[in-house]
Amino acid sequence: MLRIELSTQDLARIRFAPQPAPLVELKLALMMLLRPDSEQVFGRWRRGLRQRLPGTTRPLWDLISAYTGPAFLDPLSTDLATGLDAVRAAPITLVRAGVEQAWAGRRGPMPPWLRDLVHGDVTSRERLCLGLNDAFDAAFGATWPQVTAGHKAELARYALDAAERGVVGALATLCPGSRLVDGCWEVDAPYARHVAAAGRGLVLLPTFHWTGATLVGDNEDQPLLVVYPAGPGTPVLPAAPGEDALAPVLGSTRARALRLLSDPLSTSELAANLAVSPGAASMHAAALREAGLIDTVRNGRAVRHELTALGKLLTNAAGMSFL
Repeated sequence: MLRIELSTQDLARIRFAPQPAPLVELKLALMMLLRPDSEQVFGRWRRGLRQRLPGTTRPLWDLISAYTGPAFLDPLSTDLATGLDAVRAAPITLVRAGVEQAWAGRRGPMPPWLRDLVHGDVTSRERLCLGLNDAFDAAFGATWPQVTAGHKAELARYALDAAERGVVGALATLCPGSRLVDGCWEVDAPYARHVAAAGRGLVLLPTFHWTGATLVGDNEDQPLLVVYPAGPGTPVLPAAPGEDALAPVLGSTRARALRLLSDPLSTSELAANLAVSPGAASMHAAALREAGLIDTVRNGRAVRHELTALGKLLTNAAGMSFL
């Protein structure tokens, strides 16, 4: 079990990562690529990614296994270039500790490039960054808009839960089976770990290519990073030509309904635009309303649906090119 000790000060300092973190998502996706489980769900995705990964990514497998990867490989950043700069600037002590941990238990001598990396060789560090860059392009070149849309949808869900249930209630529903007990957030996990936020607070980061346990990054003088699996438990696959980036998150009809409601519509107008019955349109509107993405305003017997601030944030993040 994972137990995260939280003070009142920590609860006041919980924030949701504003955007997905490219290198965090990448490292977990590469770990998922190596795992033997979920083959029925992840099989197609794994086969496709293996075919796309170029030879420049080969060094990554000297550091990443099915369940672990050095912390210096996935700094928290909102864009790839900034993340790669952080990898280039990672303290040599952090790099050395990460390499030693990654290579522990492996047979045979450490590859020469990895030995050079441990000793601060700039060429080896650049070789690693090239591998990360090319792996990101192979894994997410066609799907990053969907990952971003999924992140915004998860942010909206958390914000709605926090507004309705408070921060404690929102945390308890963030990870299935988790709970707040005596000042500790307890999360079901196949490992035992106890960490204290110690006034630093938390940063919550959903990931969409990991079905394993919730993970915690604990760096001194920084908030605890809590990375948890989100989404439907399936990998994000490239959208078909013309497919809405929100469709894998909300479903194609609700994604189109959300975009249509950039201009307020009545239920009958929404039904006509979606080519569905008024009853079906009402059900779609209710689901979007429960997610905090639209508001419904009644004027006499008529009702009109319109986007909330969170709904506008989500549609803007995923682009408006599919209407």
